[in-house]
Amino acid sequence: MDMAELTLSALGRSAKEVTIAAIQGVGETAGAVVKTTMDLLATTVKGAGDVTEATTESASKVVRGALGAASEIGEDVLETLHSAVKGTIKGAADVGADLGKVSVSAVEGGLKAAGDIGADASSALSHAVTGAIEAADEIGSEAGKTVRDALVGSVKGAKDVITEPFK
Repeated sequence: MDMAELTLSALGRSAKEVTIAAIQGVGETAGAVVKTTMDLLATTVKGAGDVTEATTESASKVVRGALGAASEIGEDVLETLHSAVKGTIKGAADVGADLGKVSVSAVEGGLKAAGDIGADASSALSHAVTGAIEAADEIGSEAGKTVRDALVGSVKGAKDVITEPFK
């Protein structure tokens, strides 16, 4: 896979640096990425006037940064995408943001970043959507429904990935 350089925002660069440190410090990529992205997103938006708006804007940047980290240190980009999206959804839940809006932002940002570094689009879609659904289901059934509905309504191809019935 051709690892093109991602153009990252300041938050994305911070996410990248923190993710690299977490992966290298823990040695277990999936868990480190979920925890890092969850904590970074929650910390970034604390005190924001409009928590949902701030979280939605930040989710994409955090996921892009995590993928940049994976690409730079040779980790599995698709597994990192899954874990980063999962972490951002959990972080959004921690601060009370709209999970539907944040899930769309995280998945779309992740898909763009994955494409920028040469990942297979279909695999990236599957990993990103699955990460969002897993996080939402762990939060609760209403969160699961909200995220499924948002992804199906806003992300092209998401309906093909989501196998559970829509309620």
